[in-house]
Amino acid sequence: MDKTVASRGTGQAGPRTEGTPEAGPAAEHAAILGALRERIKELDCLYEITRLSQRHDLALDDILSGVCGIVARAWQYPEIACVKLTVGGRGFATNAARRPVAKQSGRIRVHGEVVGRLEVGYQSKCPACDEGPFLREERHLLNAVADHLGRIIEARENEERLRQLSRELIKAQENERQRIARELHDDVGQALSVTRLNLDRLLPLLDASDPDEAQPARETVLECSTRLGAAIMSLRDLAYTLLPPALGQLGLAETAFRLCEEQSARHGLPIHFFADGMEALRLPFETSINLYRVLQEGLANACRHGRCSAITVRLLASHPHCLLRIADDGQGFDPEVRLPQALSEKRMGLWSMRERVRLLGGRLTLRARPGKGVRITVEVPVEGQGPCQAL
Repeated sequence: MDKTVASRGTGQAGPRTEGTPEAGPAAEHAAILGALRERIKELDCLYEITRLSQRHDLALDDILSGVCGIVARAWQYPEIACVKLTVGGRGFATNAARRPVAKQSGRIRVHGEVVGRLEVGYQSKCPACDEGPFLREERHLLNAVADHLGRIIEARENEERLRQLSRELIKAQENERQRIARELHDDVGQALSVTRLNLDRLLPLLDASDPDEAQPARETVLECSTRLGAAIMSLRDLAYTLLPPALGQLGLAETAFRLCEEQSARHGLPIHFFADGMEALRLPFETSINLYRVLQEGLANACRHGRCSAITVRLLASHPHCLLRIADDGQGFDPEVRLPQALSEKRMGLWSMRERVRLLGGRLTLRARPGKGVRITVEVPVEGQGPCQAL
């Protein structure tokens, strides 16, 4: 029985002929190995593109640029292959020293609409094959890569849309906190303060009246004044928690230090605070408030649930980042067990911390082990910093 084998090395297919050495078992075996090697190149191409797309530290343009080089290596003649990728008016290319003599292209679609084109060409003449000098498998690979790019672009657009929604949600949350803080401090706090002053003015009048009749009224006034004083202090603490006024005036380092002092006094727990290189750093308010909220949540979790004897907070300017580390010596936990449990119970503290850091373009790392405490490290990019400092 005659057999026909397509060799990707030559782009030609030839029948096996009795008595012809080139068509013998050795030549057929070599042709099959060549075809298998080409299939492996195709699989490697798709795998490398997938792995590249999963790198969230890379922008979409960096991924698309990298795809050009990956695709060029997967074609039959990589040394003369050139790739051009156009998406949304942005162009990416490799090996574009001269125009190709032959090319094939595929459309990139997102949400069913054509948003770009992927083109692969050869800059020199090659033997004819299934589609000009290109193999049938290369057409399949080109279409597969174009479809894959469409899904990558769609996923990145969805991520950006979610990120924008999260940013707007957190901004709305902060604006609402500021509004409530101002109302508590300016309206409710002032009203309670005036009421307490009026009660205190009654005390001299009661002292001038009949002592037997005045004593119960005096005790009532004193009790009301004491309760109002406690309520005023609680309101001020709540207003400060919602909007720390020192953040815009004194900066992040001083405000963070005051927060650590207050939490230490409230919980009777030593909190050691260290800051380095922050004096010359001018952080945007968005960065400062989000780092402050992360510290606030981290300290609250350690004080309430950590069962620790001490907490250490470090805030450092480390070019080109600002670093925040919160570490305790408490009971710790198993992240693989606790984090899914917290999510299922809708305890969103850690999610909120991660989301705030992500919106700043940074990274939050949590390390915890049972009996070994918890360490949270936040790294956010900033500009205009000095030399690196070590944590």
